Amino acid sequence: MESFTTTVALIGIVVIVASLVSGLVERTGLPIVAVFLALGAALGPFGLGLVDIGFESPALHALAMLALALVLFSDAVTIDVTEVRRRKPLLWRLLGPGTLMPAALVALAARYLLDVPWTSAAILGAALASTDPVLLRSVLRSRGFPTVPKIALRIETGMNDVVLLPIVVLSIIAVGGASQAPNSNAIARSIVGLFILGPGLGALVGWLGIVLLDQVRSRFALRRDYESLYAIGLALTAFAFAESVGGSGFLAAFAAGVLISSQDVELCDCFLEYGEATSEMLLLLTFVALGTSLIWTGLIVVDFPTIVLVIIALTVRTIVLYPVLTHGDVTGRDRRLIALFGPRGLSSLLLTLLAVFAGVPGSERLFSVACLVVLSSVVLHGVGIAVYLRRNAAAEPALAPAPVPVAGPVAPVAPRAPLPVMQEAAPKAEPVSDKITIDEVRALQAAGEEVIILDARADRNRRNSETQAAGSIRVHPHEPVQDARALRLSQRATLVVYCA
Repeated sequence: MESFTTTVALIGIVVIVASLVSGLVERTGLPIVAVFLALGAALGPFGLGLVDIGFESPALHALAMLALALVLFSDAVTIDVTEVRRRKPLLWRLLGPGTLMPAALVALAARYLLDVPWTSAAILGAALASTDPVLLRSVLRSRGFPTVPKIALRIETGMNDVVLLPIVVLSIIAVGGASQAPNSNAIARSIVGLFILGPGLGALVGWLGIVLLDQVRSRFALRRDYESLYAIGLALTAFAFAESVGGSGFLAAFAAGVLISSQDVELCDCFLEYGEATSEMLLLLTFVALGTSLIWTGLIVVDFPTIVLVIIALTVRTIVLYPVLTHGDVTGRDRRLIALFGPRGLSSLLLTLLAVFAGVPGSERLFSVACLVVLSSVVLHGVGIAVYLRRNAAAEPALAPAPVPVAGPVAPVAPRAPLPVMQEAAPKAEPVSDKITIDEVRALQAAGEEVIILDARADRNRRNSETQAAGSIRVHPHEPVQDARALRLSQRATLVVYCA
């Protein structure tokens, strides 16, 4: 039985466990998803019996809807529009044959192996063609992972869900869900809401949100962590606005994220720094909820045809994508990494749950099959990713990039905000402010003080910027202290860090 106290306790446990095991999981390279599935099993009827979340659970319905919306929004915000434009041929290969062909082949296999209708087969095929960003988290954040595969996987995980979602929704509409067969007017309204109303309203909410934020920024200072929460607020607002008028809230959230990514680089970088952790907590909570009992239904449907389908679902992407990438400018090693790292995870489960919530006949069986595929992927891809990261850990660069001298005076990167400064390690007689102006930096340099300027901007912000501080040293925004130690920076110098 669910209760308010149980739900609050579940949220608290997820946050506590995620915080405590994050460092350990990061070092081992194992997927954090496995930890939270085990946590769900421990709390569920197979363990302590504290909670059992089923298909009828309002909490699961709310979690699944919000999680899918935030998955699509996070996917969109993490898209580097500049990289997408630069690598259009790679984009079309990943989203065309790399996404649609596996979906079609899995659907074909499901139709004949499981003896399900074509609409149900299409739902399962689309769901199992989704490449999961949560399981790829450790790879995408690894500094030693090659650049081209990292960009390719970010593009794929950022955009293939929005290609697959319409297939699932249109299949649900075609079968009529729990109601009678849909009429032509209902289908037309659904298509308009899916492809026009939802994306249009999402883009409108994103644009208005950026305009409003820009006005506030020009008058007041905003904390970066609150800007990340602001981005999540825009995602939820876009979702609710579109759903309330008959549009697709999921595509609205994606459209809002795309607009933010393309129009306000600083806001989406704030989301990557702070908001991504908030979204990840919700996704992990969803894994715990599914892990109490529902995901383990995948073990019940094990038989020979289902095992064959699982093998097809986990290998068809590699089989299709590897030869497709030979026609591009992707090298042998990069091509292998892109083709092999295609896990199936939460996105697949959430897409299948849409059919369950819509009352599609036989959808609970489809969900169980998807659960078996995801469990197999967590084991196979999770172990493979962990082995790869551990094997290549020694090859990661131990030092941050060398200083990059730039001719000219120190130039502000973001004029509307003063540059932050780290406290000196040596004690000072006078208290030092946590911020410093350009004129104060020049005054320190003129007085003979040792001043080290650290560029800690996010990679996308730095790449798209036309200005850079003279003589600055590049440090990674996620590991500035580690990089500073590796560079053996003087502990008596004034470290001026800018990240805007």
